[in-house]
Amino acid sequence: MNCQVRRRIMAKTKIEWCDHTVNPVKGLCPVACSYCYGRRLYKRFGWDPTIRYEDPFWQVHLMKYKKPSRVFVGSTMELFGPWIRPSWMHSIMNYCRVCPQHTFIFLTKKPENLAKWKFPENCWVGTTATNNAELRVGLQFLNAVDAKVRFASLEPLLSWNDRAVWDTENRSLTRCLSDLDLIIIGQQTPVSKATTPKLEWIAEIVEAADKAGVKIFLKDNLRPVLKLEDPLMGQAALDTGLLNWAGELRQEFPA
Repeated sequence: MNCQVRRRIMAKTKIEWCDHTVNPVKGLCPVACSYCYGRRLYKRFGWDPTIRYEDPFWQVHLMKYKKPSRVFVGSTMELFGPWIRPSWMHSIMNYCRVCPQHTFIFLTKKPENLAKWKFPENCWVGTTATNNAELRVGLQFLNAVDAKVRFASLEPLLSWNDRAVWDTENRSLTRCLSDLDLIIIGQQTPVSKATTPKLEWIAEIVEAADKAGVKIFLKDNLRPVLKLEDPLMGQAALDTGLLNWAGELRQEFPA
């Protein structure tokens, strides 16, 4: 097995909330999000788009890696769609069980399929959304999942315009977030003015999460939004709870 293949199996990552990414299922993800970096990589390097499971790579690179790590499983593939064979998922869950030293992180845009699976104790399970309407739907499904840590990822946060979605069942945003352990917020990369979230959107989410007792992880790509080098904007970020006691972006993890 050459070094280039090894790096694609279990790689150190720039994703701030995990240590490694691993993709036991290879191929071009059918969800086809317009902002997906994985699809860009497949097209740029001409990788094989066929969806397939590469089981031996888990055995070599996870079971023998002893240092406890947060491992994002399926960073370039939606693992909870109908294109994933049940036998593949059973194998993935089994490897999570036999590697208790690691924390395995699953994130999906298909939260309606999460309840089909029993996640081991060392798994975090999350739903991803780009706006509050998607988040509300995702949380309804996530609440039915039995996982040690449940989280939501708002990356990219593309809009946050219709507050009425929280009021249809007389449930505030704070109450909707109360069953979460963590919420992650970030913007689309590469960064552009057209996709930059507004400071007030982030502040509203953070305020609600704080009231609900939910940990908050603000990704580094939000720094341009906060304009921390500007004293007035930096003070605004501090006043709205986006910074920690040291004046840095809040990047918290569940216990």
